[in-house]
Amino acid sequence: AASQGHASSQFNLGLIYETGQGVKQDYVKAREWYLKAASQGHADSQYYLGFIYKQGQGVKQDFVKAREWYLKAASQGQAEAQN
Repeated sequence: AASQGHASSQFNLGLIYETGQGVKQDYVKAREWYLKAASQGHADSQYYLGFIYKQGQGVKQDFVKAREWYLKAASQGQAEAQN
């Protein structure tokens, strides 16, 4: 489903790679899957991308990009991003 563009499945794959559930933990792959879902407007993926950039997980730490993703998620009502 994820390879067919299903945003929730893409988000779930991102989680799997971020946490290393059944696969080798891979922040780069996690970011790739979150980005696919986020580009479709998936608010939780947008929030997790913000977190990845804030923490510098698999990417260069970038607070500007983190803020951009948090704002996108917050504008859709994602509660954690609104704090």
